[in-house]
Amino acid sequence: MRIPRIFHSGALAPQQDITLESDASNHVGRVLRLGVDAGIILFNGQGGEYPAQLIESGKKRVVARITEYLDIDVESPLKIHLGQGVSRGDKMELTIQKAVELGVTEITPLFTERCGVKLSGERLEKKLTQWRKIVISACEQSGRNTLPIIHQPLPLEQWLAQPSEELKLNLHPRAKYSINSLPTPDHGIRLVIGPEGGLSDIEIEFASNSGFDEVLIGPRVLRTETAGLTVISALQTRFGDLG
Repeated sequence: MRIPRIFHSGALAPQQDITLESDASNHVGRVLRLGVDAGIILFNGQGGEYPAQLIESGKKRVVARITEYLDIDVESPLKIHLGQGVSRGDKMELTIQKAVELGVTEITPLFTERCGVKLSGERLEKKLTQWRKIVISACEQSGRNTLPIIHQPLPLEQWLAQPSEELKLNLHPRAKYSINSLPTPDHGIRLVIGPEGGLSDIEIEFASNSGFDEVLIGPRVLRTETAGLTVISALQTRFGDLG
């Protein structure tokens, strides 16, 4: 049986007794039903992981004793900042989950002209909290010990205009250049993906004027939830750690 990996937001150290946070306690105590002496792995997103043993396990309270620190790093050498147009339903959640599994380091949800999701105020904060929980869950599943950053959502134009030394890319079905023709990105990659319906002509022009090169992934037009993940996989294969 695979040892469960559990995120803990606080400081961690060997020989320390850690009371798991409420969501983690519920998962370990109620869902997994792990008893005393069961092993888990804790991580706090700052790098490395901490094998631990349960010394108390109930439905509402779970306490683990850390046994050691392991300097395990599965981060890709390629840093990718994904700017993803906010999409409807569970498409955005799927994109965030799989992008984290594929190794992105930053995600910024973007409001675009064709974005069909209206978020503001309390609803926006709840959605952002939900997205960050998805990031944590994806790290628990994939073995990542460094937590990717999910930024506050921004209007597309504001994100495109941010100063950056990253290689800037915009997926476009009529682009002349493929990923195989790209130069080695010395400072990482900043990738923009539109929502359902893609970016408008005005937004594509703004991206181009902001230094984003248009690239082609293949002859077919991909849905938004497929496009970003396909490009990230191709970039990780070319420049990162996917073999």
